[in-house]
Amino acid sequence: MIITTFNVNSIRSRTDIVNLLIEKHNPEIIALQEIKCTPDLFPNLAFPDYKCLVSGEKSYNGVAVCTKLDSSHFENEFQDTVNQKRSLFVKFENFILMNIYFPHGDLRGTDKFYYKLDFYKKLLAFLKENFTPNDPIIMLGDFNVALTDFDVYDPQILKDTIGTMPEERKALRELLNYGFIDTYRHLHPNDPGFTWFNYIGGDIWKNKGMRIDYILVTKPLINKVKNVEVDLSLRKRRTPKPSDHAPLVMEINF
Repeated sequence: MIITTFNVNSIRSRTDIVNLLIEKHNPEIIALQEIKCTPDLFPNLAFPDYKCLVSGEKSYNGVAVCTKLDSSHFENEFQDTVNQKRSLFVKFENFILMNIYFPHGDLRGTDKFYYKLDFYKKLLAFLKENFTPNDPIIMLGDFNVALTDFDVYDPQILKDTIGTMPEERKALRELLNYGFIDTYRHLHPNDPGFTWFNYIGGDIWKNKGMRIDYILVTKPLINKVKNVEVDLSLRKRRTPKPSDHAPLVMEINF
């Protein structure tokens, strides 16, 4: 089974890119973040082989899960503190998928900085209340945090900037400590695996990126994960215009 996660930075602007992802990998599940549209405007007809579950809002945020498999949407979906459309939990036969677009945050001390930390805190509390680390859970998406200095192209330049601040890294570490394993780092301990590159300055061609997109699994699933890769080819395209993120592609066997 192939599962992908991709921050598309507007699904209506990246429909062609998502179809290229489908043509190349033929995934059973596609988790999308930052779709930036309401459910009625999601381009379902562009993906005829998939059923798409959508939680979206106008112009900002939003997530979707498109799948070929039988699934059901969780009624007790995690809701953040201001009800932004950032999460979608889907139950499949062998696992629970949690697709999340974490807040970007802002400079230390701002409302957006505290909102981001509070989002992590409330998500962790939700997990502890509703699940256990022994449940088969796949949590994926754009986490907007580079966990360590190895996950950024230049730790000195990016030190204490958004996504690298100690408070943010602590929040992500506490989420991992709940019982998740970072699949990419588990399989690729020596490859940075950057997933985000600034549009400005041709950073993708200089490998000047950050690893802020993740696929996490609980321990019952880790031995089923066969491979996880960053598909840079879809980020390096000039046309159709790419997202500033590259998709993660996981192969998992059940």
